[in-house]
Amino acid sequence: MKFGYSIKNKMTIALMLFCIMGCSILIRILEDKSIKDMNNAFVSMYNDRLIPATDLFHLAENVYGKRYLLEEALYNIDSIAIDHSFLKHQLAVQNTIIDSLVGKYEQTFLIKQERKQLDELKTQLIDTKKMENEILSRSDDHSIEAARSLFETKGKTSFSTTTKKLAELTKIQTEVGQELIRNSEFAVSGSRIYSSLQIALAIVIGILIVSIVFASNVVKIPNDKFNMN
Repeated sequence: MKFGYSIKNKMTIALMLFCIMGCSILIRILEDKSIKDMNNAFVSMYNDRLIPATDLFHLAENVYGKRYLLEEALYNIDSIAIDHSFLKHQLAVQNTIIDSLVGKYEQTFLIKQERKQLDELKTQLIDTKKMENEILSRSDDHSIEAARSLFETKGKTSFSTTTKKLAELTKIQTEVGQELIRNSEFAVSGSRIYSSLQIALAIVIGILIVSIVFASNVVKIPNDKFNMN
C-alpha cells in the first residue's frame, strides 16, 4: 500500500514537472516573439520613420529652394531680363533631387493614409513643374511682368499646397512613430511578465525538488529501521 502510494506520488510530481517544462518552453517561445517584435519596432522606427522624416525635411528644403530661385529671378531689381538658361538648370537640379527623395520615400513601409497623401503630393509636384515651365516659357520671351503675374496667381498657391502636403505627411510620420513606441512598450512589458513567470516556475521546481528529497528521506528511514530489526 505504501509502495503504491509512493508510485502515485512520484507520478503526480513527474506530471507536474512535465507541465512546468511545457510552460517553460511556451514562455520561452513567447519571450522570443516579444523580443523579435521589439526589434522589428525599433528597425521600423529607424528605416520607415526616422529616415523618411529626414527625407521629408530635405524635400521641403528643395521645394523652398525652387521658390527662392523663382522669386530671386523674377524680382531681382538689378536685372532687366531673367537668365533663362541658369534658372532652367537650377530648377532641373532641384527637381531631380526631389524626384529622388520621393522615389526613396516610396520604398519605405507606408500606411494607407500615408500612401494617399504621397500620391497627392506627387500629383502636386507635377503641377508645380508645369507651372515652372510656364514661367520659364514666359521669361524666355523676355516678358518678366507676365512671368511675375503667373507666379503670383499660380506659383505661390502651388508652392503653398505642396508645403501643406509635406506637413500632412510629416504629421502622419509622427503619429505612426508614436504607435510604434506604444507597441515597443507593450512588448517590453510582455517580456517582463514572461521573465517573472520564469522565476515563478523556477521557484516551483525548487519546491518540488525539495519535496521529492524530503519524501525520499521519509521512506528511507522506516526501511532502515526494518532492516535493523
